[in-house]
Amino acid sequence: MLVKFVENAVQFEPDSSIVRVKYRLSVDGIAGVVDLHSVLDSMEVIGILDYGFAKVADQMIKHVIIPVVKKGSSISSMEDLKDVSKEMTEAILKILSTSNPMVDVDGEIIYSRIIQVINFVCKCICFENPSWIRCFGRLTWPRISELVISNFLSKAVPEDASKLAGFQKIIKDTYEFETALKEMAFISASDSTDQKLSNFAENVELHFASRKKIEILAKARNLLLQCDFTIPQEYTRKGHPMKNSGTAVNYYEHVVDLLFLSERCLVSKAATQLMDLVHQTLKDICLSSPRVALEFYHAARDAILLYEAVVPVKLERQLDGVNQVAVLMHNDCFYLSQEILGLAFEYRSDFPISIKEHAVFVDLAPRFQVMAEEILQRQIQLVISNLKEAIDGADGFQNTHQVQQFESAKFSIDQVVFILEKVHIIWEPLLLPSTYKKSLCMVLESVFARVTKDILLLDDMAAEETLQLQRLIHLMLESISSLMESLSTVIQKERPEEYHTSLVDDLIPSLRKIRKVAELLDMPLKSITTAWESGELISIGFTMLEVKDFIKAIFTDSPLRKECLWRIENVGL
Repeated sequence: MLVKFVENAVQFEPDSSIVRVKYRLSVDGIAGVVDLHSVLDSMEVIGILDYGFAKVADQMIKHVIIPVVKKGSSISSMEDLKDVSKEMTEAILKILSTSNPMVDVDGEIIYSRIIQVINFVCKCICFENPSWIRCFGRLTWPRISELVISNFLSKAVPEDASKLAGFQKIIKDTYEFETALKEMAFISASDSTDQKLSNFAENVELHFASRKKIEILAKARNLLLQCDFTIPQEYTRKGHPMKNSGTAVNYYEHVVDLLFLSERCLVSKAATQLMDLVHQTLKDICLSSPRVALEFYHAARDAILLYEAVVPVKLERQLDGVNQVAVLMHNDCFYLSQEILGLAFEYRSDFPISIKEHAVFVDLAPRFQVMAEEILQRQIQLVISNLKEAIDGADGFQNTHQVQQFESAKFSIDQVVFILEKVHIIWEPLLLPSTYKKSLCMVLESVFARVTKDILLLDDMAAEETLQLQRLIHLMLESISSLMESLSTVIQKERPEEYHTSLVDDLIPSLRKIRKVAELLDMPLKSITTAWESGELISIGFTMLEVKDFIKAIFTDSPLRKECLWRIENVGL
């Protein structure tokens, strides 16, 4: 019943923007029997004053404080109505809405309007009773302070460090505002948790840094999401900027110098823009106070880690195929790992002393090195898988003396050549020369080893069949001659003084072996035996079993074959 009295006494009229307080309350239809002060007294005695004020407090926030703080509404008047006995019977608070909310709200104005509202509460609802005022304050102050922080103070945080000094007036106004509330007993004079606004304002440096950190990470995320990870066609043609150091400066968005290697590589715009953002953030650390510097340091680390979090998910589909996007991401990760290793060397000496002890970036570099290697190995395995599937179509190169079987085997070889040429076109312009050499050698080794193995596993070959197999091997080697030349060029540039054609054979062991298989296919039996006895075939990688099975497959059983097989078995005995 007492709570109902309070709800009837304090009425909110949103349509007319009025708060009406009635002091004489009705009981059983009889007007003016109970006064509001007595109701509040009774509620305090039985310990339910906060319960009685709860709904009034909620409505005061909703209909008065929110319009004042969010919309810039002002308090137009406060009226006390008295009866003939000169006792106050009613009080009215009018809220004047504005159709043009203030864009740049002045702290002094917003605080003065809240003070007007609280004065009304203290005088007309709480009857200037300190304990009642404090009760009402406990119910409303947490929400009032949050509204002021989110709608005013946080928005007033400076955009850059040079404007931090201008925030001092807001700090002063905020302090005076809370002091006035303490004097009214609306908030506690001793409990520091009630000083939320002052604490926020005094920590403006931290809020500034937090806002900047959010902006940095938002910018990093946006540039990673918006980048399409493509390279303009002119970058991948012969003579692109990487090949000509004199023109590379014109293509800075894609061509970068690697800090710890005397090479350049092509990367995505996302990678270069991300590192530009990181470098700018680290430069700001050098000019900032310790608290701001610490936030910027975490922002720089988190921005780098965003690449790891965003890009693999964004490019998930492309990473499942052999394409330029995947190779570009490999380059990005390798470039980022190099840049990360250099960050501490470049900036640490200029960091604030407190940050020097904590600033670490080197721990991030291995993550990107691992990512780069995983992407590259995935590309290599995808290519090898595609080549294996193509070679499978040759059905072990059996019966190639038959036209249909030969055409099927030739089609498989054509597919192998096509895949290798595609890989050459994608990899050669983008990968670092050393990485291109290593990756291509792995792919070629898988092809030559597989074709050699399949041919050596044949258990019976007609004379015409050996010639067709030889033809297929020559066809494959001739078709990839341009690819082999590109590989030789890379090796020659790496080791100009030591270069020799045998270096290619050293990097692809099965290349010598498949060439030798082509020779053996039309070599006399005695010559094959001599080649084994001289150690030539062993040096190329042939095993005794392979040579014996090869001879049995080509040559019919005869005393000479038996003699040659015996000689092969007893070499060195």
